[in-house]
Amino acid sequence: MDKEEQEGRATWVPGALVVGAGPSGLAAAACLAARGVPATVLERSDSLAFTWRHRMYDRLALHLPKRFCELPLLPFPADYPTYPCKDQFVAYMEAYAAAAGVAPRFGASVQEAAFDASAGAWAVRLAGGEVLMTRWLVVATGENAEPHVPDFPGMRQFAGRVLHTCEYKCGEEFAGEKVLVVGCGNSGMEVSLDLCRHGAKPSMVVRNTVHVLPKEMLGVSTFGIAMALLKWLPVQLVDRFILAAARLTLGNTSQLGLRRPKTGPIELKNLTGRTPVLDVGTLDHIKSGKIKVVGAVKEVTRVGARLADGKEEQQFDAIILATGYRSNVPSWLKDGGDVFTREGTPKTPFPDGWKGRNGLYTVGFSQRGLLGASSDALCVARDIHCQWRERERERDKPTSDVHEADSSV
Repeated sequence: MDKEEQEGRATWVPGALVVGAGPSGLAAAACLAARGVPATVLERSDSLAFTWRHRMYDRLALHLPKRFCELPLLPFPADYPTYPCKDQFVAYMEAYAAAAGVAPRFGASVQEAAFDASAGAWAVRLAGGEVLMTRWLVVATGENAEPHVPDFPGMRQFAGRVLHTCEYKCGEEFAGEKVLVVGCGNSGMEVSLDLCRHGAKPSMVVRNTVHVLPKEMLGVSTFGIAMALLKWLPVQLVDRFILAAARLTLGNTSQLGLRRPKTGPIELKNLTGRTPVLDVGTLDHIKSGKIKVVGAVKEVTRVGARLADGKEEQQFDAIILATGYRSNVPSWLKDGGDVFTREGTPKTPFPDGWKGRNGLYTVGFSQRGLLGASSDALCVARDIHCQWRERERERDKPTSDVHEADSSV
């Protein structure tokens, strides 16, 4: 078969087609399999949980207790610590896929997915031209598909290293260097701490307000306490309690250059998706002066940067961009405008943004982490299963070859 014939051939996929073999895609496929619905999982890389395996720094561990991060149908191993490390999480993903019988198709890069109204199905074109047809398309590439890399004025002339946190592994290679860390989310805070512990001299850019909370209070997860209180109290009251406890534990973070938003941490998360920072030791190093808090980047120079809170150029040996990730959905999904914005974020807030039109579903875009992905996966599997079961019933209906003939008088 020549290339043109191969590119023109379309193959129908039984059951659902899941794009992405990270936690969201694996959860969706596992929940479908548990209901007897076949699912084909497409993954552009060469391994499952690629982001966790290759784009996370060495010291990373879950910031929330494992009971809040396990996927449907399979808990973490009992001998895992409360906060599993990166390698343990990847091992859990591998065991999860094996237990559910999910075998992703690796190296399958989706170039375009569009709804074919004449076929009543989604046409998914892969790199190389192969086309797959499916009644149910589950988008599970997630919110962190591509690193967000800002282009500051003068960035290209900088003589030192510039890297995103997806390329950062350990602070050891930066020992003795002055490093500008752009971003003060959980990644920026933790990378700054790691740099400091390996003898580097980090300066952390803080441009916006940020909620910094203790990871635990009196030995109990702050997140766990908040979730328990929310069962009985309104969000605003829980926010007040959490902030009061944070003030007692951490002190006034505004004095450190970390101004708090006027809206409470949980309410802000619900409204905007902005996640509060859980302190893992960074604040102590900020208080001691080992980590400097600086203003926004105005311009990058050949040997450093000019910042918003100072006129003079500051010298740096390296710049690390802790600027987060973005969705890649707009680059390949067509006809998804009822679900996604132009930026590839959900139009409908959690918990109702998992279903679109014409058999389109999403998992892992709720800005609720692994808990949100699990909720999405369960809802998607239940909905597709109802349709699958109805189609099976229609297919299994007996047909009669005997028809009554019209009688004429």
